[in-house]
Amino acid sequence: MAKIERLREAVQRNLDLNHVHEMMQSGWRLTGIEWERESADAAPPEPTTDSFYEEVPYGLRVASDCRHLERDPREMEALNMIMEMIVRDVPLSGIAQELNRQGYLMRDGGRWNALSVYGIFPRLIEVTPKIFSEDQWRERRPDMARITWNS
Repeated sequence: MAKIERLREAVQRNLDLNHVHEMMQSGWRLTGIEWERESADAAPPEPTTDSFYEEVPYGLRVASDCRHLERDPREMEALNMIMEMIVRDVPLSGIAQELNRQGYLMRDGGRWNALSVYGIFPRLIEVTPKIFSEDQWRERRPDMARITWNS
């Protein structure tokens, strides 16, 4: 299979059709155009009927190549902290307080509360097998088992 080479150019001025033609003559194929404009309206544009939007799962972010997802270290720290406090049987309000105390904000910039911690549970269930397979959790399993046994 042929290797695909990609090039992303930032447009500094109006689109120059001669440049587009030169690039095509040298073998490049135009694969997309990204548009932006200043807007007084802070709301995101309405999705068109042919577009599909899906939120990036908590703990992940879009990679710099814009083609895949990668771990978001700060969000993964928050997920690890939530998991640890759940294992220690900390109430949801206590988890929210600790997240806020340590400076973890929700994606929208808001502070955590018991309901937002509860809302992250589906993602936590999804990511827990990966969290538990990490080396730091392997080392802590004996401590966690002792904590849950004594609860």
